[in-house]
Amino acid sequence: MGILSGNPKEEPLHYGEVFALWTHLNVSKAAVAAYETLLNHIGDEDLKKLVEDLLENGTKVEIEEVEMVLKENGVGLPPTPPERPKACLENIPPGARFMDAEIANKISMDLAAGLISCSTVMGQCIREDIAMMYGQFHMKKAQYAAKALKLLKEKGWLIPPPLHLDKAEC
Repeated sequence: MGILSGNPKEEPLHYGEVFALWTHLNVSKAAVAAYETLLNHIGDEDLKKLVEDLLENGTKVEIEEVEMVLKENGVGLPPTPPERPKACLENIPPGARFMDAEIANKISMDLAAGLISCSTVMGQCIREDIAMMYGQFHMKKAQYAAKALKLLKEKGWLIPPPLHLDKAEC
């Protein structure tokens, strides 16, 4: 029996898996800090609920799972930024405030990038448990991306690119 047969949790991580896990953790921790700060700028209650849900049931859950895998495999963890303080929306000067549409589009963009990242990691994995974990992350991100898209449309925040019309249709 070789080292890559049997229980995947007993198999070593390869360098690509370690790099992907560590980078994911580092980026996710930074996202928590950024989203906590952006929550101070949000005026729309639906957007605020989406971002809070994404943080608590998406990003922070991923952080816990990835940290556990890295610790079990003896890999040092990236630093965790400090928790961001809550601020009153009215105290943020209008020119210094992020608008709800900008935040919603950023969240949507981050989710799209996360989908690509999860797909990439799944394709690089040789450990089935890591690939499956990223498959779960991918599904959750796709669900949040669909919610974000619906919110963008409902609020009128989606700006579509120029539509291509076939000359025959004109």
